[in-house]
Amino acid sequence: MIQEDDVLEALSNVIDPELGLDFVELGLVYGVEIDGSKVGITFTLTTPACPIGPQVSEQMQEFVGELPGVTEVTPNMVFTPAWTPDKMSEDAKFALGY
Repeated sequence: MIQEDDVLEALSNVIDPELGLDFVELGLVYGVEIDGSKVGITFTLTTPACPIGPQVSEQMQEFVGELPGVTEVTPNMVFTPAWTPDKMSEDAKFALGY
């Protein structure tokens, strides 16, 4: 059975190239939905103008798709609610000087 913690661990391999931290620590992953062997991921970017959306979606599909039992990964990029630095983990805030 696919567990949310396993999905989040896989998503920790998706790194924001500008900030050098992973999407989970940055608070860019808004939600994970698991329906049998299918995984949906709701995520955002630090700004709507960020050009890495397609690259991030591909990486999410790759890393989560490697988990045992996963047959389909559907990333869903949203911009509501807007990302703000308060969504970051304490470790990420410390690393970035917040």
